[in-house]
Parts: sequence; structure tokens; C-alpha cells
Amino acid sequence: MTTETTETYEHLRAEAAAGRVEEVIVAVPDLQGRLQGSRLSVSHFLDEAAHSGFGACVYLLATDVEMDTGPGYAIDAWNTGFGDFTLHPDPASLRTLPWDPGTALVLADATWPSGAPVDIAPRHILRTQLDRLAQRGLTAYAGTELEFLTFRDSYRQAWESCYHGLEPATRYNVDYALQGLGDLEPLVRRIRREMTRAGLTMETARAEVHPGQYEIVFRYDEAMTTCDNHVLFKNGVKEIAAQEGHAVTFMPKFDEGEGNSCHIHLSLRGTDGSAALADPASHDGMSDLMRHFVAGQLACLADFTLLMAPNINSYKRLQPGAFAPTGIGWGRDNRTCPVRVIGSGHSLRIEHRVPGGDANPYLAVAAAIAAGMHGIENRLPLPAPHASNALADPAVPRLPSTLTEALHRWETSEIAAKVFGDTVVSHYAQAARTELAAFERTVTDWERVRGFERL
Repeated sequence: MTTETTETYEHLRAEAAAGRVEEVIVAVPDLQGRLQGSRLSVSHFLDEAAHSGFGACVYLLATDVEMDTGPGYAIDAWNTGFGDFTLHPDPASLRTLPWDPGTALVLADATWPSGAPVDIAPRHILRTQLDRLAQRGLTAYAGTELEFLTFRDSYRQAWESCYHGLEPATRYNVDYALQGLGDLEPLVRRIRREMTRAGLTMETARAEVHPGQYEIVFRYDEAMTTCDNHVLFKNGVKEIAAQEGHAVTFMPKFDEGEGNSCHIHLSLRGTDGSAALADPASHDGMSDLMRHFVAGQLACLADFTLLMAPNINSYKRLQPGAFAPTGIGWGRDNRTCPVRVIGSGHSLRIEHRVPGGDANPYLAVAAAIAAGMHGIENRLPLPAPHASNALADPAVPRLPSTLTEALHRWETSEIAAKVFGDTVVSHYAQAARTELAAFERTVTDWERVRGFERL
């Protein structure tokens, strides 16, 4: 155990002795990027789980959004008796939860009884790509920009109304507005305040285009820390909203209005802190490494779309006219492109505009890093940037427009098999197939409206 870890746990012990912390949640991010876990007494956590880990059922990393599991995943819980893997807490992720007084939360990594990592776990998938960067003397820094819709209805009211007739917390487009936020500000002010108390560093916050839509941007950090903060943020926002009698959604497309995005900013630095993507002597400020890195994004984007847009609803946002990318290209400060290059020097970075609010951040960031590494390793040339509307250019290659298409690209991708491994490819392909099968069994409101009387 490192000195830093010892100090972290000794601080927790002191907080418990002072009566400020009573329980510790040990949680693992699942395939959807949700937190799954258990509450432990502080004494049990410090005496046992902090050192030896904590058992949790293997099916937690092999379920759909309904927590249904079945054959086809790399983890076949039914045929292996629903046994346990071990969750090993990452002390760097430990923090107290202002919205849950007396509670601390720590994220964990899953291992098999042999001690081997569970290779399909989202955190492990990201760590594998970060290790590949480290072998080249590089470190990834990331920031995620999550949008969400807020409603004056509670989650129970939304459920009982089948999510019909919900009242947004603002009545019209309040993008960048400083007025018209009276019904929204009390909730989002509490979210901003308590996320800051939980250790996230807020940079900006503003209302967005869709009625009730809001975005809070937190400062970039090392990629794993950013993803850990992302899942904590989503979980906390929902809990705070529920406590306030409101409902929020991060789904990419709630209705025909503006969708919820999750733009991912990604930069690389040398282990010495140098700006690996920048070259002040070049005509555009970009290093050769960055040109290869961006070229890799374009080469892999269609194959890796599944990791950034994992659900059927994801593709309702990725449609023409929805202010989300549909083609494959890049541009300098061009928001019509899926890969936008912005900044200079240490802030020179890509903004990946494909992921929506449902993206699992570990998988989306891992996909972007793996794509960039593919470009670097193969020294891929960077095509010319788009200076105008890339969405309107018929010559631009298209992103997958449905989950079915994205699944096919993912399953047949030689690059995905090479950089992620066959087990990861098949496991997340099964997750997509499960999503598709569930939808195909469902009769929707759209079908009733079209067919109830007129067919």
C-alpha cells in the first residue's frame, strides 16, 4: 500500500471517528456507465474491503439497462452459477457525497478469483488504452461536456404517466440566456454547488437550446479521473433531482427537439508535461503526431461508433438537421464535423462530437485513444479539413445511422479486434444485440398512432 493510499484511508478513519462518515459505497461502472455496488460500514471497508476487495455478482458486467442477463456475453452468469468477482477499491476515487450525508463513495476495479482483471470491464478497457499511450511516453487528458433535460415532474410522476406530458423546467429556447431560468436555477445551483463540494472543478454552466436543457462543464483532468467524475456526476444529478422532486434525463433524444450530447475533449501530453499535439513551428500549430492522431479518428470512427453511441436512441440524435454529426471529417473550430480541432499549445485538442448523453465515458474515451493510436502507429496522412458545413457535403463518408449498422461495423472490424481483443468485441456486440432484440419485441406509441385506426 502506498503512502498516499494509507493517508487516504487514515483520513477516512478520522472522518468516521468524528461522525461525519458512516458508510462507504463500493461501486463498479457497468456497461452503460451506471454505478452498481453495495454500502459497507466504514469499519468493514477499512478492515476488509479496502485491502482484500469486496465480492459482487459477475452478472453486473453482463446486463442490459433492465438488468437482464443471458447467454451470448463473455460472462455467462446463468451457466456459471452467478458467482462473484472481486471489486478492488481505487483509493484515488474516494470522496464524500454532499447529497448523501454520512456517505463516501469509492470506485472499484473487478478481478477474477485468480487476480486477473475482468477484461470487459469499462474501466479496464480504458486503462488498457492508457497503458498503450504510456509505452510511448504519453498521457491522455480529457473533459466531457454533458447535457441533460430537467422537468418539473418527479421521477415517479414521469413513470406513472409513461413519460408523456412532462413539463420542462423552462418554457422555450434559453440557450446562453440569463433570464427565463426561474424554475430551473434552484435545482442546477444545488447541483453545481454539491458537485464542487464532491471534488469536481466547475468551469462553466449555462442553459441550452431544448426547453429544460442545461450543461455544466468541469475542468479537464487525466482521462481516468475525468471518466470517474463523469459517472459520479450523472449518478449525483439524478439523486439530487429526485430529492428536489424533479426528473432529469441524459438520453440522447427525448423527443423531436434538441438532443443531449456528451462532447469529449481529448489531448495528449508527454510524461514530462510537454504538449505532444502542438508544434509552434508548423503552419497550423499541429505536430505530426497530432495529424496522425486526428487521421486515426477518421479511419476508425465508423468501426468504433458502437462504443460512442451504444443504444437505439443514440442514432435518433445522429440525424441530419439535429446539430449532431452524420458524416466523417474534421475541421478547425468547425462544429459540423464529428472531430473538431480547437485550442493551441497545451490546450490544443480534439473535440469528439459523436457521443450523446448515454455514452459510457470509459468506452468512448478508450475508443478515441485507440483510434488515435492507430493513426500514430500507422502514420496515417491527414486529409484536408472542412472549412464549411461538413453535414451538407454528399462526398463525406457517413457515420453508421442505426445501431444495426454500427454493430455490423464493430463486429467485422479488424482494427477493433486488434486493439480491443476478440472478447471485448464479442461482449459489446452482444450488448448491442440485446438492445436491438428488446426494441424489436416492443410495440411503440408511433405504431399505435399510425396503425390503431388506419391500418
